[in-house]
Amino acid sequence: MARAQGARAQMALGFETIYGTPPAANSFWKMPFASITLGSEQPLLNSELLGYGRDPLPPVKDAITADGNVVVPIDARFFGIWLKMLLGDPTTTGASAPYSHEFASGSWALPSASIELQNPDVPSYRMVSGVKANTLNFQMQRSGLVTATIECVAQGEETANSSSAGTLEELGLTRFGSFNGEIHREGAQLGNVVSGTVNYTNNLDRVETIRNDGKIEGADPSIAALTGEIVVRFADTTLLDQATAGDPCELRFAYELDADTSLEIVAHAVYLPKPRLPIEGPGGMQATFAWQAALDQVEGRMSTITLVNDMADYSNPL
Repeated sequence: MARAQGARAQMALGFETIYGTPPAANSFWKMPFASITLGSEQPLLNSELLGYGRDPLPPVKDAITADGNVVVPIDARFFGIWLKMLLGDPTTTGASAPYSHEFASGSWALPSASIELQNPDVPSYRMVSGVKANTLNFQMQRSGLVTATIECVAQGEETANSSSAGTLEELGLTRFGSFNGEIHREGAQLGNVVSGTVNYTNNLDRVETIRNDGKIEGADPSIAALTGEIVVRFADTTLLDQATAGDPCELRFAYELDADTSLEIVAHAVYLPKPRLPIEGPGGMQATFAWQAALDQVEGRMSTITLVNDMADYSNPL
């Protein structure tokens, strides 16, 4: 009997038309990933009854919980699929490549997807349905691989010994690297930045109704949040002055390979807390600003993410 190995595992993703119902075969993408914990679990409840001696009575099954994290590369094509799950359908412009896909925060209509986790050696094929993206977080730094962690909430999981996804659509992988990253404040490159983090959350609310299958009814978005940290060498008081004054600014986090391939995350109204300025030795001083974004009254939204690539749209492959 063959043993499952991560190197042989595959992940297929397709958007659902009806929540919790996987799309038809041949409507899935083959997705790159570094690790995944997505799946369902059903704990057992210990019996509390007395009067049967010291040995316990059989346990009872509890409700099903389906969720987990996916670590994915930040790239020029596949990342748009995750952005669609996180923010909803983009506004796409361009008659031919390059196409510009604009994702806006604040949408109430967030799509669900089905994700099939494939271990062909066993064989084991686990279709996780009703998947919604709850949070996205990633770190910008000077070197290293650029990945993002997507936290997902799902409805349930079905297992089979053969795939239900059919033939998978394969896209070319074009990754962004740390070398391609930059952070701007009010249109100008922010200097002396050591690292930065970006965290977006939909604050999904699980609809936990009484059902005979133990699954949730859905996951509804609540008030979103866009937060993060910027660690800078203490060389000027620009950010410190803004934090003291309490005024917002625009922050732009971007990766660009060329004019036709880029990713831009704009937080339109960012507020900074006033941090401490520790002196921890003879080396350079650093300050950490735990920023948070809010609704910008002029833009009418909290953030805009623009992905430029050669994909015409992000509907399911056929």
